[in-house]
Amino acid sequence: MPLFRSIPLVRLALPFVAGLMLAMPTHAGPPAPKPAQGDNTLMLTVFFRHDQTKTLDEINAQLDRTGFRKTFPPEGVEVVSWYVMMGVGQVVTLRFPPEKLRAVNLAIEKGAWGAFRTEMYATYDYRPIWQEQRGTK
Repeated sequence: MPLFRSIPLVRLALPFVAGLMLAMPTHAGPPAPKPAQGDNTLMLTVFFRHDQTKTLDEINAQLDRTGFRKTFPPEGVEVVSWYVMMGVGQVVTLRFPPEKLRAVNLAIEKGAWGAFRTEMYATYDYRPIWQEQRGTK
C-alpha cells in the first residue's frame, strides 16, 4: 500500500492549514526603511514552532487566553518580517532598541508558550556585506 494511502489526508494537511490560519500579517504598504548602521537597535529572529500535539482550535484558544495577539510585539518593537514556514511554524524578525529586549522576552514567555515552542537568534542584515564582497553594491 502506498504511504499516502495509509496516512489520512487531513493529518498531512493540518500543519499547512494551521500555519496559514495562524499567520499574522505584517503591515500594509511599502516595507519599513532600514535604519542606518550604528542606529543602536537589535534584530532578533524568533521561531514560533507549532505545537503539533494540539489542534488549530486548541492553539488559537491558548493564544486568546494569553492575549498574545494583543501584546506581541510590544510597543516600540518593529516587525521586520513575519513568515510562515511550512512544517516549521512562524518565523518573525524584530528590530528594537536594546532596552526593549526584556519586554520582547516577556511577551513571548507570557503569550506564546503553550501554543508554540520558541527559539530566538540574534540577527543582522548580511545583504549589504554580501553585495560589497561581490562588488555589486
